[in-house]
Formats: sequence, C-alpha cells, structure tokens
Amino acid sequence: MEAATDTAETQEQGRFRVLAQLARGELGGLQVLVIIAVIWAIFQIANDRFLTGINLTNLTLQIAAVGTISIGVVLVLLLGEIDLSVGAVSGLAAGVMAVLNVKQGWSPELAILAGLATGAAIGLFNGIMVTTFGIPAFVVTLSGLLAWQGALLLVLGETGTINLPPSTITDLAGKFFDPWVGWTLAVVVTAAVLGTGMLERRRRLKAGLEADPLARIVLRTALIGGGVFGAVAILSSDRGIPLALLIMVGLCAIFAFITTRTRFGRHIYATGGNAEAARRAGIRVNRVKIAVFTIASTFAAAGGILAASRLIAVNQSSGSGDLLLLAIAGPVIAGVSLFGGRGTVWAALLGALVIGSISNGMDLLGLDSDIKFMITGGVLLAAVTIDALTRRQRERVQVT
Repeated sequence: MEAATDTAETQEQGRFRVLAQLARGELGGLQVLVIIAVIWAIFQIANDRFLTGINLTNLTLQIAAVGTISIGVVLVLLLGEIDLSVGAVSGLAAGVMAVLNVKQGWSPELAILAGLATGAAIGLFNGIMVTTFGIPAFVVTLSGLLAWQGALLLVLGETGTINLPPSTITDLAGKFFDPWVGWTLAVVVTAAVLGTGMLERRRRLKAGLEADPLARIVLRTALIGGGVFGAVAILSSDRGIPLALLIMVGLCAIFAFITTRTRFGRHIYATGGNAEAARRAGIRVNRVKIAVFTIASTFAAAGGILAASRLIAVNQSSGSGDLLLLAIAGPVIAGVSLFGGRGTVWAALLGALVIGSISNGMDLLGLDSDIKFMITGGVLLAAVTIDALTRRQRERVQVT
C-alpha cells in the first residue's frame, strides 16, 4: 500500500516538474512542435490543400533561405546581441554571386564562394566594430542594413535584375533526390537520435549525474523518427527530397553539435549568459563575438544564395521586405532568448517552420498583405512576451 502511494506521489511530482519546466521555457522544442501541429491543423481545416505533398514541398523550399539565415541569427542571439543587417547582407552576397557568374563569366562554384566570402568579410567587419570600438551591435548592424542595400544597387548597376541560367546555382533549390535517399536519411537520423540519447545517458550516469529515463529517450526517438519518416513520405509523393532542405537541416545539425559539444559552443553560451564572468574565467570574449558575427553574416550570404536559386534571379529588392523580420522572429518564437545564453540551433529550423507555415497558409487562404504583416507581427510580439515572462519565472526560481 505504501509502495503504491509512493509511486503515485512520484508520478504527481513528475507531472508538476514537467509543468514547471514548461512555465520556465525549458521544453521549448516540445512547445514549438505543439504549435506547429495546431497551425497545420487549423490551415488544413481551412484549406484541404495545405497538407498535400506539393504544398509541403513548396513550404520546405520557402523556408530554406530564411532557416539558413536564422542559424546565424541564433548564434548572435545566444551572445545577447542582435544583427539587423542579415537581410541586406543576403541580398548583397546574392548580387555579387550573380554578377560574377552572369556578367563576368565566373564558374558557378567560384561565384558561390565569392558570395559567401562577401558575407564573411561583412561579418568580420561587424565583429571588429562591436568589440574594438565598443559600438553597440544594434547601431553597427542598423547602419549596415542601409549601407549594404546601397551596395547591392551599386553592384547590380543599371541592369536592376539578373536572371540566373541553369547551373549549380539554380540546382541548389531546383534539385530533388529519389525517395530512397530520404528513407536512408530517415533511418540514419532516427538511429543517431537514439544513439546520442543513450550515450548521453550513459555518460551522465557514469558521472553520477541525473539522466533522462529510458522511456523518455525512446519517446523522443519515436516522435522525431516518426516526424522524419512522415516528412519523407509526404515529400516523396511529390518531387522527392529537396536539396535545399538537406542543406538547411545539415547546417543545423553541424552547428547544433558545435554549440553543444565543443569548447567554442560552450564559450558562446557563457558569453551570452554573463560576458564579464566569462572574461574572468579566461574566455576571450571579443574573439568569440568576432567569430560569431562572421559566421552569422556567412549564413546570411548562404541564405541569400538559396533565395536567389529558388527565384532564379537577383534584383534590387533581394534581401529586403520581411526577410529580416522572419529571420529573427523564427528563432525567438522557437525559444531562443533575446537576452542571451538560452536556446538551441534547432530553433532556426523550428522557427522557420512556424513562420513559414503561417505565411504559406495565409497565402493559400488568399489573405491580403496588410493582414499577413499584422498577424506575423502579433506572433512575434507574443513570442517576445512569453520569453520575458519565462525569464522572469526562472529568475524567481533561482532567487528562491
């Protein structure tokens, strides 16, 4: 009888612990998945074409550029900084690539590398201005937002629009793989999730630390694996597995590993959590900031190249519009704190999926642009409000 009572109390404590974690924003991934499921259900009810293979394939192509840019944005946000120039940098990098390839006759591969180098150089400049001169990142990147848009106009010249011929550049968004590639990757991803979960549990138990129970690891593997297999099935029913999606997910996986498993990643979190404490601990804070700003602008350039590949053109409006808003809003919605030190790189993918799903669904419903902007802005405001409330809740728990 006492054993049964203890078991019931343990289960109740577990439920309260999960609710407390949700309140403090510690289960952001689960929250975002629930939000995505609700969004998809609403739009599917409103328009039965939403969950079709062709529309979800289009959705993955639409979010590839924004999601790639958001990876760099996540790294900057983890520092507690902001980069308002990523949209303009993406447009300029795409413009440099297009001019070199179409007008100067460079090979597509060299033109792509030049576009990425343009982004890296801008990011290096931003990092040096922030660390060497102590200028707030907000001011430096806001200035860049204007300057790099002007540079794009200068690069394009009187042409205004440059159409991209079929090449490696257009294949980035136009190439699709056979279903067997997707099924193979789904098996690999599922096995990797299970393997890393078990390895992490073993390490923590060996170190005498609290570890996730086997049931939670199995459940997480089943949810992620089920989602991946479901995505492959849906995409395979249309054109196949988009190369652009694989690029974005692959970059997310690489930098998720870097931020969680390497010294550089730990230094990013430490700097974002408390820069002064990180400096006293021997971390070269300025070098970390310069590296992160360089990486962020490089990802912005990569996103601009993917966007140009999808549109098969670069013009004077490349990188403008709501691209900056979406690149920042996505990670914040997916749980990356604007105050630094909290969040994961996977928030770039999940956030882009949330924002992209809302935009795609509103397009299917034929809503006007004014309504779309207001809804997107409202979602961002709600996400920032939730971030502030969860941060206050964590501070209260730390004090008590």
